[in-house]
Amino acid sequence: MISHIFALEFIQNAFLSGLLIGLIAPLLGVFVVVRRLSLIADALSHVTLAGIAASLLLEKKVALLTGLNPLYLGMTFSVAGSFFIEKLRTVYKHYQELAIPIILSGGIGVGVIFISLADGFNTDLFSYLFGSVSAVTRTDLWIIAAISLFVLLVIYVLYKELFLLSFDEEHAAASGIKAKWIHFIFIFTVALVIAASMRIVGILLVSSLMTLPVAASIRIAKGFKQAIFFSVLFGEISVIIGLILAYQLSLAPGGTIVVLSVIILIGSIIWSKYKRRPA
Repeated sequence: MISHIFALEFIQNAFLSGLLIGLIAPLLGVFVVVRRLSLIADALSHVTLAGIAASLLLEKKVALLTGLNPLYLGMTFSVAGSFFIEKLRTVYKHYQELAIPIILSGGIGVGVIFISLADGFNTDLFSYLFGSVSAVTRTDLWIIAAISLFVLLVIYVLYKELFLLSFDEEHAAASGIKAKWIHFIFIFTVALVIAASMRIVGILLVSSLMTLPVAASIRIAKGFKQAIFFSVLFGEISVIIGLILAYQLSLAPGGTIVVLSVIILIGSIIWSKYKRRPA
């Protein structure tokens, strides 16, 4: 039965994409959580929604754009949102956290306008909101693979700098690290991962895959690298089992993946309390 399922091309696309997303989302999520930027994923996901809605609207109104992959415009909006966040952080130097809710609100507003112009929700838009096993194409898989390679390269090359910036930004800057550019590259990478993850997890739930596995891992990890390992492990477990359940039960994969992530989080909290209890 399982071998028959994996013989289908769209299942192969979904699971290979899911494996890549289960790797890069929690991997990047560790740095996001440690730097207290968890809400940035929500902000950029709503900006991505505006890009998807704009793409579907253009496809409907402009015949020449029929067949254009909405992922491209979604990524463009997400990256543009990351640029605006960085710009606003320099404008509000003493209130840098304001940049995230400003972009989040703007993304929601623009998204709602585009959705209303496109005559409301449709099946395609719902697949982007909550994820879809059957919607992942081979083109989507190659795009996700390219983004995954880029993320792994960034983490490998800039691991030391990202680690120092995550725990002591002032010391990192004093050490000669170009904090502004490193943060710019970091937020640009986050934007790409969010856009890449929406096919599997869905735009409204993608931030959960970046934060919930990390929240579970820091309850039981004894160091930063161990936290990365457990985050990726929990992310992969959630994605793999979530995709299987979504296909078997005809559910949106975003929901099953997030619920499994919550179950793992609860389990890690219980486990950590049990281990700390005196014998």
